[in-house]
This record gives sequence, structure tokens and C-alpha cells, in this order.
Amino acid sequence: MELRIQSINFEATEQLKAFVEKKIKKLEKFSDNIIQTEVLLKVIKPETAKNKEASVKINLKNGEAFASKVADTFEEAIDLCAEALEKQILKTKEKKDR
Repeated sequence: MELRIQSINFEATEQLKAFVEKKIKKLEKFSDNIIQTEVLLKVIKPETAKNKEASVKINLKNGEAFASKVADTFEEAIDLCAEALEKQILKTKEKKDR
């Protein structure tokens, strides 16, 4: 699986990139059809709470999965995205198995 991480309006730390990579790689155990994953990390209006947005787009052999979440931290947003994507991947897999 190819993984691309982009940070908008800030510079992502190695620690954050490692966390994102670890979380997203876990999705591979649900499907071996993952071709490419794009992660966009963005800071929205820095003066507000819940200003960290994470968008994750996964290209699958038989479609795509997408999740975008806003939270207080990027780690929390990535966790929420991973949960949503896991459900989408499993749903796609169920449809395919029918």
C-alpha cells in the first residue's frame, strides 16, 4: 500500500507522521485491496477549539473509502477516521462477497 501524508498550514512532526502511518497500516488487516491512501492534515482557524481536521481517502481495487473528521488533536481525528474507514472497508468487502 502506498501512503501519502500532506500537512496544510503547518509542518507535521515525525511523531505525528509515525502515528498516522501506524493507524492507517492497521486498516490493511481488513482488506488486501488497498492500493493507495492519502492523508490530509489541516489546521482550521487556529483560534478555536476542535481545529484539527484529518481527511483520509483510500483507493481500493473495487472503489474507494473516504472519511473526514475534526477534533482537538490530529491523533483523535485520525482515530475517528480509522474507525469510519474500517466500517466502510468491511461494508465494501461484504458487498463483494455476496
